[in-house]
Amino acid sequence: MADKEKSRGDLLTEQQNPATADIDAKSIPEILEIINREDQSIAGHVARAIPEIIQAVELTTAAIRNGHEIIYIGAGTSGRLGVLDASEMPPTFSAPPNWFSGMIAGGDDALRKSIEGAEDQPDNAVRDLEGFGLKKGDVIIGISTSGAAAYVQRAIAYGSELGCGTCYIMCTPQPFYEADADVVIRVETGPEVITGSTRMKAGTATKLVLNMISTATMIQLGKVYGNLMVDLMAVNEKLVDRGTRIISQLTGLDHDESQKALFAADKSVKKAVIMVKKECSLDEAGELLANEKGLLRNIIGPK
Repeated sequence: MADKEKSRGDLLTEQQNPATADIDAKSIPEILEIINREDQSIAGHVARAIPEIIQAVELTTAAIRNGHEIIYIGAGTSGRLGVLDASEMPPTFSAPPNWFSGMIAGGDDALRKSIEGAEDQPDNAVRDLEGFGLKKGDVIIGISTSGAAAYVQRAIAYGSELGCGTCYIMCTPQPFYEADADVVIRVETGPEVITGSTRMKAGTATKLVLNMISTATMIQLGKVYGNLMVDLMAVNEKLVDRGTRIISQLTGLDHDESQKALFAADKSVKKAVIMVKKECSLDEAGELLANEKGLLRNIIGPK
């Protein structure tokens, strides 16, 4: 828990930003220029946290390979960003929906409106994770930009008690609530444009970090070949078109033949490419993928 000597006012995310001290007296163009100027520093702060982000990706990749799940957990903006990132994994990468999940203090109602005090209810984190079915070997990624969400701190502690992998993402050098996590990612974005409004720079940094963790994990799991989303399932017109173009690019077939290959592979781009390249059946393509743990490059070689 928090040290009694600590004050929330001492947190980096709660400090006043001298560069925006008179922002209320500025014109609209000046306000937007100030916000943009502050935002330009975020990528650099994230870059300095890459060593820890690497550790997080190693943790998440190993967990999924061993049949476990990743759970983002946060409150307010942090929780919403976790839910957002997790929800985009199945449509983007044809990932099973249980690979990445998002949980927010206050439940689904908190996605659309603020649930006051939800972050201050640590026991609810245990209840929510029990309801989720958290088990040993899963990975909890707690997100709290100020490190002041007791809900998140308790979630990490509970995960550790169960034998889960744990990660703590924050935007301050030291959190208000300490947590003994396996990986601690600190992205020190500095004082906000509007004091304490961590939906701004800290929120943007959080989105970048989550994108990096989930995308790098999916790449490691064979969901990407080159920079193409080869594991997509063509479930609508847009994805049929994209899948057809990918098959054409990787096999040299024209558009019509590529689309035929896609449908012959039950709309699986990966299997269609293997079927064409290896002149094999759909079942054989599936066996090859299973043997190579989904890594298309191991089957068809480099582009």
